[in-house]
Amino acid sequence: MPAIDTTEDSPAQQEAAKSSVNWLHEVRSITLLILAVLAFHSFVAKPFYIPSESMMPVLLTGDRLVVSKFPYGWSYVSPSFHPLPFLKGRVFGRLPQRGDIVIVSPQNRREDYIKRVIGLPGDVLEVRGGQIILNGVAVPQKAMKPMRIPVDGNAPCPPNQFPGARVTGADGQDYCELPVRQEILPNGKTYVVIDMGPSALDWYGPVRIPQGHVFLMGDNRDNSADSRAPLEENGLGGPVPWEAIGGRAEFITFSLDGDSTWNPLTWFHAFRSGRAGNSLRPRSVVDPAP
Repeated sequence: MPAIDTTEDSPAQQEAAKSSVNWLHEVRSITLLILAVLAFHSFVAKPFYIPSESMMPVLLTGDRLVVSKFPYGWSYVSPSFHPLPFLKGRVFGRLPQRGDIVIVSPQNRREDYIKRVIGLPGDVLEVRGGQIILNGVAVPQKAMKPMRIPVDGNAPCPPNQFPGARVTGADGQDYCELPVRQEILPNGKTYVVIDMGPSALDWYGPVRIPQGHVFLMGDNRDNSADSRAPLEENGLGGPVPWEAIGGRAEFITFSLDGDSTWNPLTWFHAFRSGRAGNSLRPRSVVDPAP
């Protein structure tokens, strides 16, 4: 009859067995988590940070927002970090609508810009004295009461962009007082733009937008490197291929004023009030132009 081993592991051996780590399992789990995050960022949605004033007043430097990746289908710019060269076509592709705010990757660099869709394939687009002319018809603009944006670390109201715009309110707060206009596109989508007066970007075209391309502009019309500006000046160099569109801006998650320091007590006050949750989809007027 074979002998039965009744020897038990010592407490030290049992403790060592419990505390041993299966490193292969841990590495596999972390790798799968990273791949899941990258897949979500590439095909569903990703966060986006606003680094400049080109989309003021709807977007301020320091805003954080969500960009959905699926509304227009997927292209070579969809994967995170843009690792792919230009590839023609989109999977389940759909054109953006006029007025959509989109992220776009310029032809000569691996980064994202954020602009508004103005022109679609086949349109003849021109800018005369700051007013958009689409297919021979001026896009309506309506002058509005000047808009005041509080001055902070991320919105300093620089005099080279907004000369003479810095004012002090009755509450003692400094504001950037900006001339704004409501613009209404042919599909009835409306939004507000800043126009500080004559600038080199006020004149463009006319140009016919090629098939498979869109024309993009920033809402801060005099300070936006968009389709009106050449690639050499960090612009988009004219209409951009729809493959370069990476997604649609949906809503602001939170916004920071840039005035926080290393002291954690300043972090809470760095959040701008009234911006979290703001939708970035353009409103529609009751009676869109034909």
